[in-house]
Parts: sequence; structure tokens; C-alpha cells
Amino acid sequence: MGRLAGCFEVLRARGERALVPFITAGDPDLATTAALVPVLAEAGADAIELGVPFSDPIAEGPTVQRSSERALRAGATLRRILTLVKELRPQVDVPLVLMGYANPFFHMGEERFAAAAAEVGVDGVIVPDLPPEEGESFYAALERAGVDPVLLASPTTTPERLALLSRRSRGFLYYVALTGVTGARAEVAEDLEAGVRRARELCDIPVCVGFGVSTSKQAAEIGRYADGVVVGSALVDRIAAEPDLPGRLEAARAFVAELKAPLRKPR
Repeated sequence: MGRLAGCFEVLRARGERALVPFITAGDPDLATTAALVPVLAEAGADAIELGVPFSDPIAEGPTVQRSSERALRAGATLRRILTLVKELRPQVDVPLVLMGYANPFFHMGEERFAAAAAEVGVDGVIVPDLPPEEGESFYAALERAGVDPVLLASPTTTPERLALLSRRSRGFLYYVALTGVTGARAEVAEDLEAGVRRARELCDIPVCVGFGVSTSKQAAEIGRYADGVVVGSALVDRIAAEPDLPGRLEAARAFVAELKAPLRKPR
């Protein structure tokens, strides 16, 4: 059993839902990311998404776009991020998931990337611009290497496609809370609960909700019907607002602890 599957099994036994924070690797530099990841884990993160910065992140809103620009200017690359994961792996037990666009992975080579990711301890990979039909060989390479391909569904996904995504995704299914790009939102979409419940009925794996979640109140609401919550832009904003490393670490610690608290309570 992989770390992601094991993580959700433990949470299910406790009656908890997962908190999966996202940060862009290398924002504002890789040393900061190296310091942040253990803090996120200690504060309550059940798994951590590390964004692979890309010059054209089409699914991202302004917050994550700016974080990618900062990371690229600081020299973050896929290979350096893999090295960072290798260095972090002895320090943290929680699953580490890379979220990035297809181009950097393909440029490295499907098999080479899959093998390298497995070797350093990456547990899953999310590729927003690579549907299963176009990414069949890439996702197969990940599975052969023991890395979970995590696929995405949305409110517009048909029941037939949800079933397909459930069969091909591993670890969890990432349910996009809204159509459009990432970014903190003031309210949860009215039809989100019905969509997530439909996905959970059709899926044999946990369903985690992301895109737009920005408060502990929203996390608590989504935790009533989802298996986990992904929070990205709101966390990236809080980190970016701090002028120095101690401030960034404390802002991240406090926000993750706040988000996780309602997810520990039984439904």
C-alpha cells in the first residue's frame, strides 16, 4: 500500500478528513520550501502538494501564477524539486505529491521522470492539462514505478467519465470545486455538495475537493461530504505577505492548524 492510500485509511479509521495544502516549490526560493514542508506536516497537513512552476500555468489564478514566476526567477526546475523531495523525505512521513503541467514532465521523459520521482519518494503526481486519454502512457509509467497518478474531475464531469477517472486515478480523485482557475473564493458553490456526493458514490477511492477553498469554515463545510480538502492560493497568499522566513513559517503553521481543526471532528 502506498503512502496516499495508507494516509486515507488511517484518517478513515479516525473519522477525520484530509487536509492537503499546496505550495509552489521554489517560491520564493527552494530553501524556503525546504523549511516550510516540515512545518506544514507538523501543523496538521495529511499530505502536501508541491507545485512545479511553469511559465504558462493555464489552470491557475493570479496568486499561483505569481508564485510560479517568483520560483522560476529563483531558479526552480523539475530536477531541483526532485532533489528537494529527496532531501525532505527523511524529515516528513506525510505523502508528497507533485502538481504540475505536462511539458516539464514530458521534457524529462515519461519513464525517466517516473523512475526519478519514485526514487526520491514522490507519492503522487497531478497534471491538470493531461486527461487520461492523452496521458495513458505517462500515467502507466507512474503506476509501474509505484507513483500514484491523481486525476481531476469537475462539476461538469459526466457520470460515465467520473467512473473512468475513478478507475484510472490512484490515491485520491481531485474534485475541482468550480469551473475556472484556482484562487481563493468567498463562498462555496451551491451545487458542490451534490457533485461531490455523486462522485463519491461512483468512486472506489477518496475524493478531495480543491480550487477556491480559503477558510476553515469552508473546509468544515466541505469536510461534511468529502474525504479531504485541498487549499492552495489562500496559503500561498499568506506566505507571500510575510517579509521574512520566520514570518512565513509562522503564517503557514497557524493557517494549516486552523484549517485542520474542523476536519478532525467526526462528521
